[in-house]
Formats: sequence, structure tokens, C-alpha cells
Amino acid sequence: MASESAEIRWGIIGCGDVTELKSGPAFNKVAGSKLLAVMRRDKEKLRDYAARHGVPKTHASADDLINDPEIDAIYVATPPGSHREYALKIASANKHCCLEKPMALNYVECEEIAAAFDGLDAQLFVAYYRRSLPRFAQVKQWIDGGRIGAIRHINWSYARTPSAADLSPEYDWRTDPAVSGGGHFVDLACHGLDLFIHLAGDIADARGIAVNQQNLYDAEDAVSACWVFENGATGAGFWNFGASDYCDEVVIYGAKGTIRFSVFAENPLQLEAGDDRETADIAHPENIQFFHIENMVKHLNGAGRHPVAGSEGGKASRVMDQILAGFG
Repeated sequence: MASESAEIRWGIIGCGDVTELKSGPAFNKVAGSKLLAVMRRDKEKLRDYAARHGVPKTHASADDLINDPEIDAIYVATPPGSHREYALKIASANKHCCLEKPMALNYVECEEIAAAFDGLDAQLFVAYYRRSLPRFAQVKQWIDGGRIGAIRHINWSYARTPSAADLSPEYDWRTDPAVSGGGHFVDLACHGLDLFIHLAGDIADARGIAVNQQNLYDAEDAVSACWVFENGATGAGFWNFGASDYCDEVVIYGAKGTIRFSVFAENPLQLEAGDDRETADIAHPENIQFFHIENMVKHLNGAGRHPVAGSEGGKASRVMDQILAGFG
């Protein structure tokens, strides 16, 4: 761990779309954090990114950035297919690492990555930033405060129309299982599943059905699943990426009431428990990973603990592997 006053100097491998607004700028906004270097294979795009975001250093290769003696911590913002390779190199360099979600292509790779950091001073994090967002901290506060009693069941309904990328003949890594680990289910559902683990505890077992209804790409585009938490609560969900309308609703059923919210949409949080009713409208920060990055810096300076450190980041991948076990 770094000392309490230490500035964490970050490097980014893969400064693509996710780093433009969601994460990249926040590395310079969080106290005690500085984005010092970036790496991208496309040299023109690399120079452009560094100039627009005021990043002092650029590297032509991931190895150069990992071995830069001025870099303390590295954020890997590349597709999941490369996470294992980069994470193992970062562990070998004994530097802190934050992997974009999902942590890796599958749970086996997640375990291998976590094992590589065991016993090191270097820390491992995964960018399941919803655990750090104020709106979901409010949901957890309601649950932990007993407002709806013991959790009995969590249900998530998610559907959307095909995207322009889905309908295009152009290659999209998000629907290439060899690069992403699956399709849109893996890319998006991991956020909610990880959040449910944070809210209700570890998932003991999961089962699912996954099919390709549209034949637009090789990955699954319709998934239905059920699971059971270690505490006995149950869960279920469906995710469909070829529907006519958008839907994103989670209902947590408790012994005394319910909580409703969306995983992605910024709809108001709603609690109902008999005559006890409360609505909370909590907006996301401009850079949605701000609090996640702030929690990493606090963790590294001994001022707190990040909610997705070490092997915690692989738990959602284990559940998704179980759900998709019969597909393909």
C-alpha cells in the first residue's frame, strides 16, 4: 500500500471510448490521483487522446507503459480477451492494476489473475463502479437498515432493440465471444449481477438458457436465468437484445416491502413497505467512474477498502459462466 500522502500515478492501456468521459478524466479529478501516461496501438489516435486530455506521456506498447518506472498503477481498458495477458504482466511488475469489466473471458482466467496478485504489495481491482455509485449506496442503505426486511427475491428485466452496430455488417468485438467472452449479455449483465452480489451476498448457484434469436452475430442475444444466493434468497432475470421496446427494471422483494430501480437508466429509486414509502432521485456524476477511482486511491493510501478488490471481481464471471454453460 502507498503512504497516506502518496499521489497515485496512473497509466491507461487502451484509451478507447470508455475512457473518454466515463473514466479517463476522473483520474485527474480525484484527489491524490494523476493520469500520467496512455497507450494505444493507433499512434494518431494516441497522440490525439493525450493532447485532448492533457496526458504528459504516451507509450507505443503496453510493455513500455507497464515497465515505466514513473507509473504506479495501470488501468486496463481493453476488451476482456486481453485482460489476462496484461494483468499477469502487471502483476509481474508488482504494480497496481484495475481491469475493465468483465474481469476476464471466463472465471478460470479470473482466478488465475487473482492468484497472480496474492501476496503482492500490488493491488487488483475491477471496474464494477456501480458498487461505488451514490444511487446504489442508497439501495444498500435501505436494505442494510432493514427497511424491506430480509431479501426474498431479486428480479431483473432488461430488453432493448438491436443497435446500429448489431445491424451493421462491420465487425464488433462486443459480439465476438473470443474477444468479449460472449455477447451483450456478458457486456451488460455483469454490471447488474455484480451489484446484486454486493447488495444481497454471494450467489451459490445459477442456471440459464441462452439462445440466438436474430442470427445477427455468433453470440447469444436472448438469455433467461435463475439463481440462489448463499443466504437462501432467490433471483431471476431475462435479457433480450432484439425486443421492440426498452426495459430496465429491478425489483427486490423483501419480507416487509420492495425496492425498485434500474441498473442503467437513471430512474428514481422507489421503496414501498406498507405505509413506508420513499423515492430517491440520485444522478450519476459527470464521470461515472469517479467514485470507483476515488475508492481505489483511498484503498491504496490505506484510507478505506475498495468494494471490488482482488478475487471479488471474478464473482459475476462465475455466475455468467454457469448461466451460459449450455450455449454454443
